[in-house]
Amino acid sequence: MQSLRTLIVDDEPLARERIHRLLLGTEGFDVVRECGDGAEALSAIQCDRPDVVFLDIQMPRLNGMEVLERLGADLPPAVVFVTAFDQYAVRAFEFHAVDYLLKPMDRERFQQALDRIIKRVRNPQSEELQAKVGAMLEDIKAGASSPERIPIRNNGKVIFVCIQEIDWIASADNYVEVHVGKRSHLLRETLTSMAQRLPSEIFVRVSRTAIVNIQRVHELQVLQHGEYSVLLKGGMTVRLSRSHRDQLSRFGL
Repeated sequence: MQSLRTLIVDDEPLARERIHRLLLGTEGFDVVRECGDGAEALSAIQCDRPDVVFLDIQMPRLNGMEVLERLGADLPPAVVFVTAFDQYAVRAFEFHAVDYLLKPMDRERFQQALDRIIKRVRNPQSEELQAKVGAMLEDIKAGASSPERIPIRNNGKVIFVCIQEIDWIASADNYVEVHVGKRSHLLRETLTSMAQRLPSEIFVRVSRTAIVNIQRVHELQVLQHGEYSVLLKGGMTVRLSRSHRDQLSRFGL
């Protein structure tokens, strides 16, 4: 069988290196490119037409789901998701995708994924594959819309933060700061994508750079020019900007 043109997509260089190293000892796979974010991956898939894509979920610019959504019907023959994230996604991948790899991965588990890739490519069912991946995206969106906790990677560990315990979330370039009491956690994700993952009945975006948990709000203070100061129960103050005044109804006003 001709070698399968393979693309590795992950924003962590060590994760890309791990996958590449595992592939080096395997016949039948030729790594044509590595990508460090979703936008780069989208361009590479459209340009290189790989047979296989190892695709991370949480990435800057575009996440793995958004990459597939933008490809539409023009999907690669085999997609393997690489994730360290929530149980909804894992279950969806296991049911719909060629396979998923949970970080950190070992050689035996990786080989199982390669075996599944080869079976898929040898017996292509492109229409069925597209339908399954489309269904997978819907399942993940449905599950991710109201998670009970958020996994955050920190110094080689994965910390699980309960949604109900989050006070507020601040934008920090391509990251967000998740504030829980006196502690804060840095997560590589945009504020917009974070807002889409959180339950809308609890979390309100009050400005371009902040989301608050309305259950953690103690009072609102009226400021000038149509802005408000949101005082949280822990003592932190967050500004509700004039451009987000339509969110006042969420506070019962």
